[in-house]
Amino acid sequence: MQPSVISLILGGGQGTRLYPLTKSRSKPAVPIAGKYRLVDIPISNCLNSGLKRIFVLTQYNSASLNRHIKNTYHFDHFNSGFVDILAAEQTPENPTWYQGTADAVRQCLHHLEGFEFNYVLILSGDQLYQMDYQLMINDHIEKQADITIATTPVNFQDASSFGIMKTDADHNITAFVEKPKGDAILEWASDTGEEMKAAGRIYLASMGIYLFNKEVLFKILREDLVSTDFGKEIIPQAIGKYKVVSYQFEGYWTDIGTVPSFFEANLELTNEIPKFNLFDNERNIYTRPRMLPPTKISGTTLEKTVIADGCIIMASRLEHTLVGIRTRIGRGTTLVNCYVMGNDYYQTLDEINASYSKGIPPLGIGERCYIKNAIIDKNCRVGNDVRINGGPHLADTDHPLYTVKEGIVVVKKGSILPDGFSI
Repeated sequence: MQPSVISLILGGGQGTRLYPLTKSRSKPAVPIAGKYRLVDIPISNCLNSGLKRIFVLTQYNSASLNRHIKNTYHFDHFNSGFVDILAAEQTPENPTWYQGTADAVRQCLHHLEGFEFNYVLILSGDQLYQMDYQLMINDHIEKQADITIATTPVNFQDASSFGIMKTDADHNITAFVEKPKGDAILEWASDTGEEMKAAGRIYLASMGIYLFNKEVLFKILREDLVSTDFGKEIIPQAIGKYKVVSYQFEGYWTDIGTVPSFFEANLELTNEIPKFNLFDNERNIYTRPRMLPPTKISGTTLEKTVIADGCIIMASRLEHTLVGIRTRIGRGTTLVNCYVMGNDYYQTLDEINASYSKGIPPLGIGERCYIKNAIIDKNCRVGNDVRINGGPHLADTDHPLYTVKEGIVVVKKGSILPDGFSI
């Protein structure tokens, strides 16, 4: 008999580091890989692990995320599974919105009390990885842990970006430090195994994935009404009071909370053998089923390019580029190192002609454009002869139509770039 688990996926805060992609949507609702949303990753991991009771905790810009979950995840009447939204709510007992990850879970505890379960799995909605949570759950039970934290080995250079755990010979976590700097990192090495040690990955970084015994979670959150964050407060305070264990995960995992990391993770999918495997028969990534036609391509040279459903592409060349659903790209256009998110709908020929008559480009990317190092958000209208040349030579800036972050140009959702526009 499988252990009884409730999964909680944290919908994220304001997502300022991912702006402007989070200007009108929450982090988990940001489109990834041309046809999915970020929230599809932890939900798919849960379903592939046999965990079918899932709550998604939402607060900021949650309308599109709520709509996506409602339209995507349905279970039949003979199945006890569900994917439900727990939206932030003000109550007489708690008049505030979620103040952090732990506070969000604390405010939702009363919604969980009507269910039978022994463990609570807490997940983030803005990470890219494929993981069998049952292995972590089994390890938690075998070690008789109160709390298990999923950790990934990182090298010296990356350690300063994470919360780093120190473990003993039995994988018990004995200490925690948030983003250590400089030579202080050297004191935080752990035994990560011979293979990881040979690769220089000797520091255990928290993945922000936590498994709690039900009683322990309820006790901690209801006794401590001040602490609001798991990583910075709840977990460090639990070490020494409870049996806190590290579950070491050595597969591909990346936190995509910033524009550069998001951009890199998407373009990595175009590699011959990407680190994140979308072509796995046993670990499907689920999303909203769309009845779209196959993509049509004419006269285009393709190099390391992934194209989603329903596109019409007549471009000259696409290189190291990810193209999302319903994208239209005109003749003579070249895209290099780009993520085009696509469109939510098609325009009819009459609508396209009406756009032209008003001097407005139709949805998609026009003719004879050159676009490099860019993210084109959804429902953008890029005219003819537009030139976008992203790179380190561009200073960070926020324009009404686009944002530049670390050389990456992000054309904002729904923007209209007229003919001849240049960045």
